[in-house]
Amino acid sequence: MVRKSGVEFDEGPPDDFDLANPYKDPVAFLEYREYLVREKWIAIETAKIIREKLKWCYRIEGVNHREKCRDLRRQYLESTRGIGWGKDARPYDLHGPKKEEESVE
Repeated sequence: MVRKSGVEFDEGPPDDFDLANPYKDPVAFLEYREYLVREKWIAIETAKIIREKLKWCYRIEGVNHREKCRDLRRQYLESTRGIGWGKDARPYDLHGPKKEEESVE
């Protein structure tokens, strides 16, 4: 028995998943759903880490936080875009287009 030198993870979505007909292969559909959930959790945890760094920056810099923490603030705002669990955050490929709200004039 030979030990592997490193651990390998399957990071991508399943190869046999068909977006046109997602229910064709139930196993691939579940693997794809697990992949989406895993990616969502990674995005959420990344945002949490950046938020903690931003809190620390605000505390340390005091009144100069607007200048000194600008990059972290932008990075945090960018990391929180589109990571919600609601219907609006569903992947476009799997669930079709989002319905636009009609404006009342």
